[in-house]
Amino acid sequence: LSVPVGDNLLGRIVDPLGSPLDGQEKPRQATSLPLDRRSPAITARDFVRKPLYTGIKVVDTLIPIVMGQRQLLIGDEGLGRSSVAIDTVINQRGQDVYCVYVLIGQKRSSVVNTIKTLRSYDALAYTTVVVAEASTLPGLQHLAPFAGCAIAEFWMQQGHDTLVVYDDLATHAKTYRELSLLLRRPPGREAYPGDIFSVHARLLERSTCLNAAHGGGSMTALPIVETKQGEIAAYIPTNLISITDGQLYLDRDLFTAGFRPAIDIAKSVSRIGGNAQHPRIKGEAGRMKLDYLQYMELEVFTRFGARLEASMETAILRGRVLRQILKQDR
Repeated sequence: LSVPVGDNLLGRIVDPLGSPLDGQEKPRQATSLPLDRRSPAITARDFVRKPLYTGIKVVDTLIPIVMGQRQLLIGDEGLGRSSVAIDTVINQRGQDVYCVYVLIGQKRSSVVNTIKTLRSYDALAYTTVVVAEASTLPGLQHLAPFAGCAIAEFWMQQGHDTLVVYDDLATHAKTYRELSLLLRRPPGREAYPGDIFSVHARLLERSTCLNAAHGGGSMTALPIVETKQGEIAAYIPTNLISITDGQLYLDRDLFTAGFRPAIDIAKSVSRIGGNAQHPRIKGEAGRMKLDYLQYMELEVFTRFGARLEASMETAILRGRVLRQILKQDR
């Protein structure tokens, strides 16, 4: 099973089989790639070298992402996971990064809003949107992330830097569970099939940074997963945390307190992002993170109205200033 790929798909909205959903004619098919294929061999991969700037201050300084990384966006519904992903896509304008946004099992209103936002910021010019909305067949919803990956993989092999957003893999897991139960496969934990880890690992391992002999392109993945009541240790979230190279955790308490984007620095991590960060930013970010985490610990004491030492007062003041600096609108 293959999907049409190539520059004809830029600015287009297609389904997982490459059929147009934007009312225009079918993209001219020069090349097609299989939806499911093996990830690049270790010998074809390279060390990460270039940062991928999201335009979000708290991410670019404290939890940096690099080209070729897989960074999970995790949190409850309505905390801005998709907003972070859309902001990242919009910030690639003029950066020569080809983007693929995959919408899996989303309501039509969410799909329309996402496309409208991308169009209003001229982001569709370098983006392909793959849509399998909630009303489509479970089979098509299951194929959506693999189709998006194949489209980006073609550009990666041509030597381009690419960014893929999978919105979201919790819905994808539920769809695969539905298909597996219909196929009478033995259910495992939470009725998910035993190979659900393998399905997501096979998808996300295709995102990497290739060496010069294999074109030198990269594919950065931003998979999104939903948690229920902040339960980060649930089955699918822990699976994805173990596959990816770090996560951005969005916290409800921060969101309700007015800190946006509501990224919890204590629970968020980027395991390889610092490798390609500018040395000056890296040196400053290390101090900032330490100061901010120290402030979060000391903040508890301020609620009791207790008298504090001068050094603690200074640390709290510095932390409050940092929090204001890191706040940002969409």
